[in-house]
Amino acid sequence: MLVKIPKGWEIPEREVTPEHVYLNRRKFLASASAGLVGGLIRPGTLGGSPAATAGAKRGLAPLVAPRNPEYKTDRPITRERIATGYNNYYEFTEAKDQVWKVAQDFEPRPWQIEFKGHIEKPFKIEIDDLIKQMTLEERVYRLRCVERWVVIIPWIGFPVKKLIELAKPTSRARFLRMVSFFRPAQAPGQREGTWSTYWPYHEGLTMEEAYNELAFMVVGAYGKILPNQNGSPLRLHTPWKYGFKSIKAITRFEFVEKRPATFWNTAVPNEYDFEANVNPGKPHPRWSQAQEQLVETGEVVPTRLYNGYEKYVAHLYK
Repeated sequence: MLVKIPKGWEIPEREVTPEHVYLNRRKFLASASAGLVGGLIRPGTLGGSPAATAGAKRGLAPLVAPRNPEYKTDRPITRERIATGYNNYYEFTEAKDQVWKVAQDFEPRPWQIEFKGHIEKPFKIEIDDLIKQMTLEERVYRLRCVERWVVIIPWIGFPVKKLIELAKPTSRARFLRMVSFFRPAQAPGQREGTWSTYWPYHEGLTMEEAYNELAFMVVGAYGKILPNQNGSPLRLHTPWKYGFKSIKAITRFEFVEKRPATFWNTAVPNEYDFEANVNPGKPHPRWSQAQEQLVETGEVVPTRLYNGYEKYVAHLYK
């Protein structure tokens, strides 16, 4: 029997994982390590599960785009079956290794996106029409969860700046508010549970953050259309921020003058702030952020300021 002695920086898994998942942890541990969100995972526990294969029920169309060589990481890309088989997506379930399964019946098309607020003219557009107006590229970015786990994914999409140019905001737009879907019939987590009164998910960026070259609208990954469990058909990825800022399945963009409320800052204001920048020197109220763990290998490494993207974004916060 392997006895694991926790390190000083670790926290008990019950302090992060929802209680009902924690109490059912034996089943959870069968395919993914529940200890990840509270401390360390065992290397190899995620790689062999057939449940970790994206698109098991619904085939994903190829989506090819040239890789932008500007954005590199110091670690290998996480294998697809792991990055698509271990996700946070509370709209569907709080069990990270089951999101892929619960989300398979979600219908990401047809999908209309609304633009409103301080822009020249409010409009709506179908997701595929939006994609046709953009030049797609692939960027290898880290995704660092506030719970301290990390995956590295080859995302396909376009800069948020290009989306802003399409919307044509006026000078009164100081923040970009984003709203996700609300479909309780397809998303069990929106029908019941701790967060049922807060949906739909909503997030925001300053216009300076949204214009930053790192801010990326994602429509695909691993050479294919984005899987449901990863935020299909359109999600944000801001790699210098904790993963919860990167809102999934976006239905609306609003250009607003005042700083918008955000989902987690509204639900748990003492734990999650608006900026949500990765910062090893700023602990979460319930755990340290000084270290993080690569999901695929279980390796624990020091957390880097702004998730390693300091040269691109540090000037935004001076």
